[in-house]
Amino acid sequence: MKSEIAFISGASHGIGRAIAEEFARAGYSLALNCKHSAKELEEFANFIRNTWHVPCLSLIGDVGEEDFAAHAFPLIEEKLGSVTILVNNAGVSHIGLLSDLSLDEWNLLIQTNLTSVFCCCKHAVPNMVRNQYGRIINISSVWGIAGASCEVAYSASKGGVNAFTKALAKELAPSNISVNAIACGVVDTRMNQHFSTEEQQKLAEEIPAGRFGTPKETAQLAAFLASAPAYLTGQIISLDGGWQ
Repeated sequence: MKSEIAFISGASHGIGRAIAEEFARAGYSLALNCKHSAKELEEFANFIRNTWHVPCLSLIGDVGEEDFAAHAFPLIEEKLGSVTILVNNAGVSHIGLLSDLSLDEWNLLIQTNLTSVFCCCKHAVPNMVRNQYGRIINISSVWGIAGASCEVAYSASKGGVNAFTKALAKELAPSNISVNAIACGVVDTRMNQHFSTEEQQKLAEEIPAGRFGTPKETAQLAAFLASAPAYLTGQIISLDGGWQ
């Protein structure tokens, strides 16, 4: 198997954690990132090392800040080698009326959800181009396609991720680098725990599959994209149980 080195942002819990486990099972070397949960991430990295016996580096910092990304990718190259698979998963949500949203809240959400994709791609792509190989997987949302009432900023950020994905795919296709996005529906993670039990039940009833998705299902699709032919690129793949 080709030696794969994957960087996953937002990897301390939820979808990012599930993707890390799926990649570890495949024997990939891992560089895992989160912004705040240092203890949780390092414990998870130890679990990865002890369970699947693959190299696993933990990196604490804000991938939405270019200074961090500029430091992180050379460090990964020094410790593990050049990143071959980039998973841009870091994200936050905000629910509320647009008129109640402050500029600081808007800027934080855009920085976390969209600017982070720019920063990580900017610093991962040069080595991918040099090596004529790479896979970039952006974790997006169906709201980036359809838009959601009371989630205008979140929808805008994920719409930006989708457009970014399609444009960068065209730019990198000649270098054998694929760029795709997974547009998740409702996934059973912390981000959706603000819904009451009744609200969750009503929401699940709207989904043809009759339930929320699981982080593992997103991870399985990410693993497929990580090993798929480079000709599969520029796609926004909805994983939503037939909802949208």
